[in-house]
Amino acid sequence: MKKLALLLIVLLPTIIFAQTKYITRAGHAKLFSTTSAEDITANNYKITSSLNTDGDIVFSIPVQSFEFKKALMQKHFNQPNFMDSKQFPKIKFKGTIDNLSDVKWDKDGEYKVTITGDLTIKDVTKKITEEGSITVKGDEITAKSVFIVEQIGDYGVGKPKSSKKKDNVADDIEITYNGTYKIK
Repeated sequence: MKKLALLLIVLLPTIIFAQTKYITRAGHAKLFSTTSAEDITANNYKITSSLNTDGDIVFSIPVQSFEFKKALMQKHFNQPNFMDSKQFPKIKFKGTIDNLSDVKWDKDGEYKVTITGDLTIKDVTKKITEEGSITVKGDEITAKSVFIVEQIGDYGVGKPKSSKKKDNVADDIEITYNGTYKIK
């Protein structure tokens, strides 16, 4: 009996506070910006992300996986004077869910969340806070968010130097994210 009690004392905290890790390797991000010249849209279906029930969330976004309707846009996007995807192949985010107690990981439903963390683009890191939702359905989690990356130039993303083309790149970029996670 003493051995059972001792075993419970040792294991109970681990059982109660166990975290579950969910992952996706096919998250989707849609990039959108509007300029006087035209609207720009690109999709990326190769986002890797992990989400833990302790509130940690991490994203890794391969820059070269953004697909544009126009091949020339894709080429310009990856060049050194813009995203420089050869030198900076990934966009990264590492953060936490601020209102973690609002998410019932064991109860199906949609939960509004606020996430704060560090967004790194071209080795420039800035703290951001964004809103989104987490939907629990059985053992599958879906995360969604629409947010604005403000002042993209502050991350070292260049604008054309030509005064004629300067307005072809927006200051702020809208990102829509949707990812379905499964238990690791």
